[in-house]
Amino acid sequence: MPAKLQTMADAIRVLSMDAVHKARSGHQGMPMGMADVAAVLWTKFLKYDASRPDWADRDRFVLSAGHGSMLLYALLHLTGFKAVTMDQIRNFRQWGSNTPGHPEYGHTPGVETTTGPLGQGLATAVGMAMAERHLAARFGEELVDHRTWVIAGDGCLMEGVSHEAASIAGRFKLNKLTVLFDDNNTTIDGEATIAETGDQLARFKAYGWAVKAIDGHNHGQIASALRWAMRQDKPTLIACRTKISKGAGRKEGDPHSHGYTLFDDEIADARLAMGWSHEPFVVPDEVVKPWRAAGRRGAKPRKAWEARLAAASLRGEFERALRGDLPENAFERLEAHIAKAVETKPGAATRQHSGAALEQLVPAIPELVGGSADLTGSNNTYVKGTKAFDLPDYEGRYVHYGVREHGMAAAMNGMALHGGVIPFSGTFLVFSDYSRPAIRLGALMGTRVIHVMTHDSIGVGEDGPTHQPVEHVGSLRMIPNLNVFRPADAVETAECWKLALSTKTTPSVMCLSRQKVAAVRDSAPENLSAKGAYELKPASGPAKVTLFASGTEVAVAVGAQAILEAEGVPARVVSTPCWELFEAQDEAYRKAVIGDAPVRVAVEAQVAFGWERFIGEDGVFVGMKGFGASAPAERLYQEFGITPEAVAAAAKAKLSANG
Repeated sequence: MPAKLQTMADAIRVLSMDAVHKARSGHQGMPMGMADVAAVLWTKFLKYDASRPDWADRDRFVLSAGHGSMLLYALLHLTGFKAVTMDQIRNFRQWGSNTPGHPEYGHTPGVETTTGPLGQGLATAVGMAMAERHLAARFGEELVDHRTWVIAGDGCLMEGVSHEAASIAGRFKLNKLTVLFDDNNTTIDGEATIAETGDQLARFKAYGWAVKAIDGHNHGQIASALRWAMRQDKPTLIACRTKISKGAGRKEGDPHSHGYTLFDDEIADARLAMGWSHEPFVVPDEVVKPWRAAGRRGAKPRKAWEARLAAASLRGEFERALRGDLPENAFERLEAHIAKAVETKPGAATRQHSGAALEQLVPAIPELVGGSADLTGSNNTYVKGTKAFDLPDYEGRYVHYGVREHGMAAAMNGMALHGGVIPFSGTFLVFSDYSRPAIRLGALMGTRVIHVMTHDSIGVGEDGPTHQPVEHVGSLRMIPNLNVFRPADAVETAECWKLALSTKTTPSVMCLSRQKVAAVRDSAPENLSAKGAYELKPASGPAKVTLFASGTEVAVAVGAQAILEAEGVPARVVSTPCWELFEAQDEAYRKAVIGDAPVRVAVEAQVAFGWERFIGEDGVFVGMKGFGASAPAERLYQEFGITPEAVAAAAKAKLSANG
């Protein structure tokens, strides 16, 4: 075992130990345990250039076990990533530092994805590996030829999303994906065996992975296993048997040292055990130099790649795609589609309107890669003639994810983070509960991902309350940096798609109906949905009632307006396709849209949560107060009182009560 590499690994251990001790919080157990594996990977195998964290053809490294963030920060600092200075290591977990408690994408250069919720890093990495294979098919391996490496722990592999992700990767034989399993048999509650009896190697082998077990502290075995992984024609899992807190003296191997902060005497023991005589946060030059050399190791292949890119005929398209810029004519066909919809006023389910919009967008934007969680025909996410993403060439642009909503949503995050792909995929809105952890992480990271969620209300009908979302739209609207679109007709649906694709740093959810709805827009002077809410139908005079609605209930509000106007009650209708965009408008615009009518009524086939921003505490809400039921959609709307007549009656009752 070369002494130099052992000492380099110990530098990771000491920095992790010192940073956690100073912060009085954190997890040094995993970084110390996986330091040997990380040292071999980052000095001999990982393709990267510390001076260019954004090199498009770098290998992706994902720390799925994000609680062990000091492993990654130590690696970034030691290899020479400028953003992670020793001062940043000292300020681990402190306000304003580049070294937060869990790795955060966009916050720290060199961090490829936000991790912490266990298992999601692995699932996100699957999406990165998918994007790599797809872009290699599009642009050639001269420009796209890199690997994705993951460090995952027992907890990651216990999480359900790891099963979904591993199955997807095995099905598509993503041979450039390697998971390094920190097999330390340790969880917070004790040894992993108190809750786990599974054989992880057998499990992954059954998914179609190549698997191997090694001593995670034997540098020779580690290097041999990494070379082996790079020769396989399928994804690889390497179970690295390690001791948690390796090198920590009497705390080495202690199952309780997962999140344990070592005391002064224990740190002294650890330093003695490792033969490390230096002060806290001091790494001697003889250790730093080989680490910095490792960080520069990728400069030569990076420059060779840049030369290939400069000579490539597809350079312009490649750079545009990786920047995330859309083609110049991206929306030309969509604009023609909107103009036609204004003229013909088609009546259909908004999921069908979404499919019609995609028919214009997918041919125009080659970065779009769609899919569905086994609901293609229902979600209307497939555009006729699109080839499926699959072996042997991966050039297809439609992914059959199977019934794996969480894995699908996380993989889409990975595709978007990788760059060069704009993913969208579908399921039923009620199953956004399965996708939600990845939707939230996407919002935190600012990924351009479009989640197509159809069957968005009691309009689902006969399938009943298990499949009828009533709280989901409101709960998704709570997530920061997430645009929740609920369009009313063909025009709004197309407008919302344009907005979703034009926003590089915000994911979107498209809430779309199963049932047919009448057209409500008769003009498109501009993208009115871009305002988030707008006056759709003015009152015949000074408004006594303002009716607010989204999605399929906009047509209900329009019907109620007709009733009120016929009875001499001036009423206006405001469509609210995206609350988040409305909140971004200036105060004057918001006040003008909300108006000063004495009665404000909101109608939506969801629970009332959040509508007070439009109707105030004294407004009237017409919608759901509980779960739905099994019956045809028309009957359900009648039984739950979400009809033009019921809305008009509620408005009049409120007018009467106000005197």
